[in-house]
Amino acid sequence: MITRRSVLKSAAAATVLINTGQYQAFADSPVKYSAKTMRAVERALVIDMLGPLKINFAPEAYAGRMTDAEAEMFRTSGITAFHNSIGTGGPSAVEDTLSFIAAWQGYVGRNSHVFTLVNTAADIDRAKAERKVAVITGLQNSEHFRKKEDVKAFYQLGQRCSQLTYNAQNLLGSGSTERVDGGVTDFGVEIIQAMNEVGMLVDVSHCGDKTTLDAIEISPKPIAITHSNCRALLDHPRLKSDEAIRKLAAKGGVMGITAVRMFVRDKEPTTLEHFVDHIDHVVKLVGIEHVGIGSDADLNGYDDMPPDQLKMLRGSYKASYGFRDKIDIEGFDHPKKVFDLTEALFRRGYSEQNVLAVLGGNFRRLLGSTWL
Repeated sequence: MITRRSVLKSAAAATVLINTGQYQAFADSPVKYSAKTMRAVERALVIDMLGPLKINFAPEAYAGRMTDAEAEMFRTSGITAFHNSIGTGGPSAVEDTLSFIAAWQGYVGRNSHVFTLVNTAADIDRAKAERKVAVITGLQNSEHFRKKEDVKAFYQLGQRCSQLTYNAQNLLGSGSTERVDGGVTDFGVEIIQAMNEVGMLVDVSHCGDKTTLDAIEISPKPIAITHSNCRALLDHPRLKSDEAIRKLAAKGGVMGITAVRMFVRDKEPTTLEHFVDHIDHVVKLVGIEHVGIGSDADLNGYDDMPPDQLKMLRGSYKASYGFRDKIDIEGFDHPKKVFDLTEALFRRGYSEQNVLAVLGGNFRRLLGSTWL
C-alpha cells in the first residue's frame, strides 16, 4: 500500500542519493563532483583575491580576443571574480603600472562577452547574475605612488587594491624577505590614509611582520591579507603570525589562503588537504568570518608555464622563498579547482553557509565596506 509516509520516506532517500552521489559534471574533466558541491558553487560568489587571469610575460598574450576554449574555461571555472594583480617596482614603476592597467583594461574590453571590470562590489554581484567573470584591478606593490595624490589618480584609473610592499623594502615599509623590518614609514602612513580616503583596499600579503602589524593598526578601516598562509603550520618568511591574523580579524579584516606549494607545506606530498589545513587554522583562531581564498595562480597554475618563463620567474626571488620541483599543489592546479576545494571543505564538516563564506562571502563583505 502506498501511503503518505512511504512517499516521504522514498523522497528523503532520493534526496540523500542526490546529495551524496558523484557526477561527471564537465565534458573536459573526468573528475566527479557531488550535487551538493555543484549547488554550492552555483550559489556562491567565488572571489579569488589573488588570481592573475593569465600568467604569461609575453605582451602578445593580452592582445586581441581570447579563444573559444579559453572563454569556456573561465565560464565553467566557478570563479566569479579574480583580483588580477602583479608587482611593479623600481625606476619604471609608474610606467609599468600604467602599461599593466591599460593592457588588462583593453583585454577585458575586447573580451566583454566573458569579463566585466569592477568599480564597486555591486559589480561582482552583477557579474554573477550575468554569468560573467568580474576583474578587480590591483597591484602587489605601491612603488607607483610617488606622492599621496597618486592614490586618487590611480583609483580613478580603476585600481581598487594595493599591496604596500612586495618582498623588498620600499618607501612605505619593509617586505617579507628583508633581513630588517622597520615597519611602516611616515610616507607609508600618508599612503594608507590616502587609500582609506578614496576607498582603496590596503593589502599586506608580502609585507614584513612589523610592517604588517603597523598597517593593521594605522588603517582606520579593515585591511586584507589577500594571499598568504599561517606561520603556525609552516615557518616561512612570507607567511603570517597568529598575532597578525588575530589583529587583522579584530579590525574586521579577511585573510586569503594561497595554494603556492612552499607556502602550504615544507615536505611532500603537498595536497589540497594541506591547503585546507590553513583555512582550518584561521577559522579556529579567529572565526569563519575572516578567511577566504587568494590562490596566487591563474586557472592552470604555474607549472605548465613555458620553461623559459618559469625559469625567469623562479630566478626573480630570493633563496629564502625555497622553491621546490613544483610550485602548484596537488588537487588545486587545474581550471575546476574551486569545485575540488568545495568538496574538501564539505569533507571537513563545513556547512554550506560556511563554505559560501570561505569561497567569497567574507571578501564580498570586506570589499563592500571598503570601496566607495
